[in-house]
Amino acid sequence: MQHHHSSSPASKDKTPFYLAIAGNIGVGKTTLTQMISEHFGWKAYYERVIDNPYLDDFYADMSRWSFNLQVYFLSRRFMDQKLISASPQSCVQDRTIYEDAEIFAYILHKQKYMSDRDYDNYRELFYTMAEYLRKPHLVVYLRASTWTLISRIRKRGREYEKRITNEYLFELNDAYERWIHNLQGTIPVLVVDADSNDFEKKPEQFSSLCQAIKDQLHIDERYKP
Repeated sequence: MQHHHSSSPASKDKTPFYLAIAGNIGVGKTTLTQMISEHFGWKAYYERVIDNPYLDDFYADMSRWSFNLQVYFLSRRFMDQKLISASPQSCVQDRTIYEDAEIFAYILHKQKYMSDRDYDNYRELFYTMAEYLRKPHLVVYLRASTWTLISRIRKRGREYEKRITNEYLFELNDAYERWIHNLQGTIPVLVVDADSNDFEKKPEQFSSLCQAIKDQLHIDERYKP
């Protein structure tokens, strides 16, 4: 290992660490993002829960509005990604831009709510945009069974989530596994069993996750903790 004997502090050359939390609906991404943000002192980027002008139309006629909805999500997520790319501080993000394309658009197309033509168009746009963005240094993937997800979703009782079925969550889980499998080798992935881990109730589990994140930080000394 080379030692630099310059007078400037080494931390100046370090890249801010970018951690992303990925996982299905109801798995606990937002809670974990908040806990990690507080533990490490990193900036948190949450999924924007804003007035989406397409949602009502989409649920009334999914085939007609799926492309519009996905492009809207993509543009909003891209705005957040630009902030992350420009930020000088380390951060943790609740859900990645990849999940829009690799999970949600993928399922809409698979279930025939999005035409081949729209899906191809969307994917080309997505991959072109993604080239301009910083990739996460680590993705923490929260893996959970459909049963765990549905019970957590029921517990939080959001009105618009009432129509989510076990079948849909199962399909999404399938797409997540496929995506994570393909991701390994391009971005480091830490898979967490969310069925047996409860970071809020079990501090020792949260500590060991933080240690695993720290280990990833230390693998490459370019990153600022």
